[in-house]
Amino acid sequence: MITEIIIGGGAAAISAVTAFIITRKVDASKYEIYVEQAKAKAKAIEHEAEKTLQNANFRVKEAELEAKKRYEEEIARIDSEYKQRLQQLEKREAQLAEKLEDELKEIARERKEIKQEKADIKAVQAQLEKLKSEYEAKRREAVKLLERASGLTDEEAREMVLKHAEEEARAEIAHIVRKYETEAKTEAQRKANYILAQATTRYAGDFAAERLINTVHLPDDELKGRIIGKEGRNIKTLEMLLGVDIIIDDTPGAIILSSFNLYRRAIATRTIELLIEDGRIQPARIEEIYEKVTEEFDQKILEEGEQIVVDLGLSPMHPELMKLIGRLRYRASYGQNALGHSLEVAHLAGIMAAEMGGDETLAKRAGILHDIGKALTHEYAGSHVDLGADVCRRYKEHPVVINAIYAHHGHEEPNSVESAAVCAADTLSAARPGARREVLESFLKRVKTIEEIATSKPGVHHAYAINAGREVRVIVNATLVNDDEAVLLSKEIAEEIEKSVQYPGEIKVNVIRETRAINYAR
Repeated sequence: MITEIIIGGGAAAISAVTAFIITRKVDASKYEIYVEQAKAKAKAIEHEAEKTLQNANFRVKEAELEAKKRYEEEIARIDSEYKQRLQQLEKREAQLAEKLEDELKEIARERKEIKQEKADIKAVQAQLEKLKSEYEAKRREAVKLLERASGLTDEEAREMVLKHAEEEARAEIAHIVRKYETEAKTEAQRKANYILAQATTRYAGDFAAERLINTVHLPDDELKGRIIGKEGRNIKTLEMLLGVDIIIDDTPGAIILSSFNLYRRAIATRTIELLIEDGRIQPARIEEIYEKVTEEFDQKILEEGEQIVVDLGLSPMHPELMKLIGRLRYRASYGQNALGHSLEVAHLAGIMAAEMGGDETLAKRAGILHDIGKALTHEYAGSHVDLGADVCRRYKEHPVVINAIYAHHGHEEPNSVESAAVCAADTLSAARPGARREVLESFLKRVKTIEEIATSKPGVHHAYAINAGREVRVIVNATLVNDDEAVLLSKEIAEEIEKSVQYPGEIKVNVIRETRAINYAR
């Protein structure tokens, strides 16, 4: 049994060794196969790489040949252009040389002619000198004969002739001066009337009077109580935010907003209208609607200013100036809308400047900006003239525009046709009938003040304000006031009126002095 086991184990061991040896041989043979396959693949890759390298070398050679060909062609083209340009330059040089030679010949000819003319002039001068000496000798001889005949010396005769000639010339000069002065005044008046007539007939502006109140219509009188609010909270909030007086009375279906500031009044009107439409009237909602309306008005003002500038053909212009132009719609002077007035002045000034040979566009620009300071007077201290000039300087406006701003109220003299046209257009727009509305009391007070200023002067008998207060006629005592003093008196009265009285346009001071001699035949 043991023997069998030993024999079986030996057989198994032999079988295992035999299997191991066979496996090693099989693996070795497979390894050799793999090695051969790898070598074959390596040769194939090497062959492919050599082939790729050959192709690359071939393409490089082709690229070199192509580049060489293009290079040679470019060299040939440049050489051809060079030869062509050189031929042109040589031809141009030959033409210039020929032209220069012709000019040199012409200069030589002219020089020869000048020499000949100089010789001729010298000959003529010599002849003139000879004739002059002969004339002087004969003149002296004639003077001696006249002295012997008249008994006057040469100096006395000359003085007498010159005095007589001076008297005759002086009278003739005075006559000519009076004649041309009269013609100049007549022509200037005719031309001025023609220009004004052309301007006023070609532009007819609408008149829009501004009031101091706005009326908001209510669909129901019960809304008055809601606008007032509990213990007046809503109306206090409205008046504080809007800056206007809200008048709620027994007027059915309406409340009244009162303010001298048109801009604030317009915002207040729109805010209350939106609150009525919304129905929620309370302090928080009031502030929200107010802010929304303010933003809308700011945008609307800018858009309106831009549209006006485009319509007048004045682009480009700084956006802040365009915004101020839009704000002029909410400013008024003596009931006349400031934007309407400025547009009227712009159109009139443009027409006048064109008639006088000036710059029509520049005159329009100065006209639309001449009262731009009025858009700032509610926010800043100072006159609208100074404010307008400062803002135009800040945004680099033309010097003519700034001069027109100062000149239209007499702060400066107009230094151009355009500035003068703006001054005339401003007066024409403000002074035409119906352009401005004044309260009766202020008008009567102004007329009374004008008359009192005139009658307070020594030598004045009576003073009458006529032509709606635009002219004052002053009657003086002829024995106390002479002609020169009458001129000074009119100037003094005009200066005091300028300092003491506020008025649109201008006031004419007419001092009348007369002497009456009365007698009776019995």
